[in-house]
Amino acid sequence: MSALHPGVHVLSCPTRWSDVDENGHINNARLVGYIQEGIYDLFCHHATAVRESLFPSGFIIARHEIDYLEQLHHRPEPLSVRLTVEHLGRSSAHVEVNVCREPRTFMRARTVVVARDRESGRSRKLSPNERRFLSAFMSDSVVDRVPDTVRGDTVVAVAQPMAPAQRAAARSGAGVGSPRGSRRRVRTSAG
Repeated sequence: MSALHPGVHVLSCPTRWSDVDENGHINNARLVGYIQEGIYDLFCHHATAVRESLFPSGFIIARHEIDYLEQLHHRPEPLSVRLTVEHLGRSSAHVEVNVCREPRTFMRARTVVVARDRESGRSRKLSPNERRFLSAFMSDSVVDRVPDTVRGDTVVAVAQPMAPAQRAAARSGAGVGSPRGSRRRVRTSAG
């Protein structure tokens, strides 16, 4: 959780000189890489996801919708890759990703991330713990608007409203003892 951006998973991500294209700005394909690094960080490295062994078979990216808002140039200051969950489906999370360097947002993406079944390699239903984890990254207004849906005799909680203190604990991975929290610097290698 970020103190400046509550309810948002923030990954600090440096740009590299090798990301620059012949036009002198960060190549658009590399910007997609920042989205993927942010998604991977939330689903696989967040303290709560690790502690609770969430998404054990990984996930599949089903869709990217990207708006390139401004040209991004290489600088020593890292980017903030900010993720919020907009919607939870049966097996998917719709995640908004903003790539920023204060005060500017260079790219905004909407990505559909689908939970994967290890046996079939296809989508699977999100577990209640995965839903609870992801709902911590939804804005209060989205969580409060999302009704439970009824499928047959089963009530499926699309997002479970949490008290603000519960959301803060879920976002920060409280109880894990990780000094890293949900912020970290990504190390990348050329090649």
